[in-house]
Amino acid sequence: MQNVENQKRESSTDMPSTSMRHETRSGAAFLASEDAAVQEEFLNSLSEQELMALPYLFDFWAMDHQLPPEGNWKNWVIMGGRGAGKTRAGAEWVRAQVEGAKPLDKGRASRVAIIGETFDQTRDVMIFGESGILACSPPDRRPTWHEGRKTLTWPNGATAQVFSAFDPESLRGPQFDAAWVDELAKWKKSQDTWDMLQFGLRLGDNPQVCITTTPRNVGVLKQLLKLPSTVVTHASTQANAANLAESFLEEVQARYAGTRLGRQELEGVLLEDAEGALWTSGMLEALRVDTPPELDRIVVAVDPAVTGGKSSDECGIVVVGAQTRGPVQDWRAWVLEDASVAGTSPTGWARAAIRAMETWGADRLVAEVNQGGDLVEEVVRQVDPVVPFKKVHASRGKGARAEPVAALYEQGRVRHLRGLGDLEDQMCRMTAHGYEGKGSPDRVDALVWALHELIIERAAKWRNPTVRSL
Repeated sequence: MQNVENQKRESSTDMPSTSMRHETRSGAAFLASEDAAVQEEFLNSLSEQELMALPYLFDFWAMDHQLPPEGNWKNWVIMGGRGAGKTRAGAEWVRAQVEGAKPLDKGRASRVAIIGETFDQTRDVMIFGESGILACSPPDRRPTWHEGRKTLTWPNGATAQVFSAFDPESLRGPQFDAAWVDELAKWKKSQDTWDMLQFGLRLGDNPQVCITTTPRNVGVLKQLLKLPSTVVTHASTQANAANLAESFLEEVQARYAGTRLGRQELEGVLLEDAEGALWTSGMLEALRVDTPPELDRIVVAVDPAVTGGKSSDECGIVVVGAQTRGPVQDWRAWVLEDASVAGTSPTGWARAAIRAMETWGADRLVAEVNQGGDLVEEVVRQVDPVVPFKKVHASRGKGARAEPVAALYEQGRVRHLRGLGDLEDQMCRMTAHGYEGKGSPDRVDALVWALHELIIERAAKWRNPTVRSL
């Protein structure tokens, strides 16, 4: 391939033959899985022109999430984690819109808007970056950058104009038949800029937009994803591991795997906080710690799934420890593990709860018995007849029970270890009026019972020995 690399700068790179293009989608992944003989046979079967075109044939090298979906869509959102290959996909999509079969042939688009958060970021990442348009373009199709005009011009006459999301008004007037939008979810003026772009997409038969972004809980992205004209592809950071530094992956996985921030920034998952939520993503991220201190008490709290089987609710199992020395206002708690299980029998969740107790050396198992009554304790006793066990009964709604626990977080008296992403997702959907997510907030219920047992009830009894349970 070294000779090919030298030749491609001197020769035209027309589109490959029809027979070759049949092999393109996911071709690189297939070829990489074959032995050296098959790989050599494939390369020897290509003409000189096809070999020269191959490094720039993105359909061959791309991962599935980097290729536009089929169908008649208007907005294609590529939503992924950091380093998932979003920028490369956006740059290659622009190429696919403006380039024709030969260097001077017209493509389907000739007036493109390229929009990033700032002008400098747009130029440095989307145009000149390692995965930007210039780096992806073959020599005979490479556009020319005009700094003063903030435009790219292709050999076939197509142009792309660069805009900053900090200046929505700059989009008033120009018109386009395609647009590439990068990191929409982090723009300060995202809604205004997006609206101005829509008014300018009025050329051609079907103006389309490619949006490459790491997800954030912002209105413009959530509204965009709900549109019937929007299609989405998704990938985590790990999906592009072959093109990322191993040390980078090790570091970010060690620091953020299992956290709510990690789910957003590494897995590329859109995490929504319910309106009026008792907890927010920002609050929880600020309370993250790596290790707990020496603890006075540890409890395992259980919100049981009374019925068993694959269709049953999750059984919330949460481990929490506390320091309760000194004045009540100095008591602190650390959420140590979310050991919740799903689709298991009552005996299965009881075993999981006992394992969590043994792992952390917990002092007591606390379980809600509103639904199962004495059956809950009977199931636990079958697994461990002498386990320290306490029944709790809910006399108020979930939101009302959760409010005093949320107050502890607001006071900075609770910390979270890493690996609690699923629990934190539920927390950010819990409001004073109830749970805004799907299903039941079993993990949050278990958390509430644990913190009630360790701090709230003990503090209340400290002040008033006749206090009633939740």
